[in-house]
Amino acid sequence: MTDEINGFVIDEYNQHKLEDGKKQGICPLCSHDRKPKNTSAKCASYDWDRGLGTCHNCNTSFQLHTYQRKGASEKVYIRPQAPVAIHNVSTKVEDWFQTRGISQQTLKDLQIGEGPEYMPQTGKTENVIKFNYFMGDQLINVKYRDGRKNFKLYKGAEKVFYNINSIIGYEYCVIVEGEMDVLALHEAGITNAISVPNGATLNSNNLDYLDACIDYFEDKDKIILACDSDEAGQALQAELVRRLGSEVCYLASFDDCKDANEYLQKYGKEKLSERISGARPVPLENVTTFRDIEDEVTDFVRNGFKPGFQVGLENFDDIFSTYTGQFITVTGIPSSGKSDFVDQMVIGYNNNYGWKTAFASPENQPTYLHAHKLMRKHWQGMPTAADIDGDRWNQVADHCNSNYYHIDMERYTLDSVLRKGAELVKRKGIKCLVIDPFNKVRDVGGSDDVNRYTMEYLAKIEIFAKKYDVLVFIVAHPTKMYKTQDGKIEEPTMYNIKGGGEWYDASYHGILVHRDYEQKTVKAKVLKVKFQNLGENGAEAHFKWEPQSGCFIPHQQIVVDSMPWE
Repeated sequence: MTDEINGFVIDEYNQHKLEDGKKQGICPLCSHDRKPKNTSAKCASYDWDRGLGTCHNCNTSFQLHTYQRKGASEKVYIRPQAPVAIHNVSTKVEDWFQTRGISQQTLKDLQIGEGPEYMPQTGKTENVIKFNYFMGDQLINVKYRDGRKNFKLYKGAEKVFYNINSIIGYEYCVIVEGEMDVLALHEAGITNAISVPNGATLNSNNLDYLDACIDYFEDKDKIILACDSDEAGQALQAELVRRLGSEVCYLASFDDCKDANEYLQKYGKEKLSERISGARPVPLENVTTFRDIEDEVTDFVRNGFKPGFQVGLENFDDIFSTYTGQFITVTGIPSSGKSDFVDQMVIGYNNNYGWKTAFASPENQPTYLHAHKLMRKHWQGMPTAADIDGDRWNQVADHCNSNYYHIDMERYTLDSVLRKGAELVKRKGIKCLVIDPFNKVRDVGGSDDVNRYTMEYLAKIEIFAKKYDVLVFIVAHPTKMYKTQDGKIEEPTMYNIKGGGEWYDASYHGILVHRDYEQKTVKAKVLKVKFQNLGENGAEAHFKWEPQSGCFIPHQQIVVDSMPWE
C-alpha cells in the first residue's frame, strides 16, 4: 500500500471499503440502487495505482481514496456547512435542467443541491440551485444561482476550481468557464472537467484560485481549455495558457455556439465529445503563419497601433507608454532615485491594470524597508505606530501582500531569478519583474567578453518577457561619470552602462532618472522607445519628490527636440 499518489498524500485508503487489490468489483455509486439480485455484480474496474475507479454501468469515475489537500493557503477562509443531503433538488428543478440537456444522474453525480438563499441582486431570499465545490471530502465553497440567472459565491469562502476532485488520477483534464459546462461535459462522458469559480471578465483575470489548485495540474500531460467564445472567455483562455504553459495546453472551440452547454443542446453528446477530443494544441512557438495572426493583422489595418500601458503620472504618460512582453532599462547616477521611480511605475500599473510585481532587488535590503516604501506610496503618506492594525493599515497591508513579491536569495543569479519569476507567473500571476541592479543578479557561466556577456544576459530576459508576457525592469548603473566645467556630473546615457552598445540596441525602452539637487526636482528622460507610438525619444517629465509618501508629483514638463527615429 502506498502513502501517496501523483504527489497527493492519501488521507483515507480505500474509502468505499472495496475488495482491496482486486481489478474488478462493484461500483459504490450505483450498486446500492440496483435490483437486489444485481447488487454484487462486478460492473466496475479498479486502478489502485492511479487511485481511480470506473463503472461500466453508470459510466462514472470515482476516487478509491481520499487525499490530503496540497498547497493550502495561509489565509483563513470560512467554510460553508455541508447539508445532510447534498442532492435534494425538486422535480421542477430537474425538469429545468432537462431543458438544458442535463439528466438526473448527472445532477446526482455532481451533487447539485437546491434551497433558499438570500440574493443581494434581488434583495430577498430566493429558491436557488447550489453548485457545491469540494476538495477531497471538504466542502470549500458554494455557488448559488437563482431563476433570474443571478449568481453569488459563499461569502468569505475560498475560491477554487469547481469539481476539482474529478481530475485526480487523469493524465489530462478539461477547464471550462461555468458549472453548467462541467455538467454538459459530464453528460457527454467527460467526467474529468472543472470550471473556474467566477467566470471570465475583461477587467480581471488574476486567477487567484489557481494558486490553491496549482498542484492538481503538475502531473497533467494535456490541459484542454474550452472557454466561451466571447472576448472575456478568450482573455481567460490566454491567461490560462500563460499561467499553465503553452506546451501542455490545447484549445477547444464550439463553432457557432457560445459554450459547451449550448453546444450540447444544439448538437448532442456525441458531437460535444468530438469537440473536446479534437482540441488543437496551442500554436507552436517560433512558427507563425498568416492565419495564426490574421485577427491581429485585421485589427491593425482597421485601428492602427494599440495604445500602450501607462503609469498614471500625467506628464510622464504624455511621453512614454509600453507593452508587456518587453523590458525597460532604467539608468542614472547613484542616489538619483532610479529604484524609487521604478517602484512608482509598478504601483501605477497596479493601480491602473491590477498588475502584480516581483522584485529581485539585492540593493533594496533589508526587505522590510522596501515593503515599507511600497506601503507609503499606496498609503499616500507616512503610516504611524497608531495606525498599526487599524482598518486602513490592514487594507493597505493586504493589498501589498497580494500584489508585491520579494525574491530573497543568499546568492542572486539570473537563471534562478527567472525560474522564480516563472513560478510566480504560474502561482501568483505577476505581470512585472524588477531586477535591481543587474550587476548583482549575475549570469553564471556567461562569456568573459563584456559585449557578448551583455548580449546573452539581455537575450535571456527578452525570452522570459515574451514567453510569459511580462514587463521586465532592469536597473543598470552607469560606469564612472565625469563632471562638466561647472562641476555638475554629466547625465549618463545607455552607452555609459558597461557593455553600453548592447544595452541601447537590445533594450525595448530606456529611461534616465536624474536628480537636480539645486531645483530639488527629479526628471525622467526617455532615452529610447522601440516603437514610435509608445513615446518620444529625448522627452522629459519633471517631478517633485514628496518625502512623506515617497511619491513623485508631476512638476512641469519640458519637451526637447526629439532624436531622429531609429
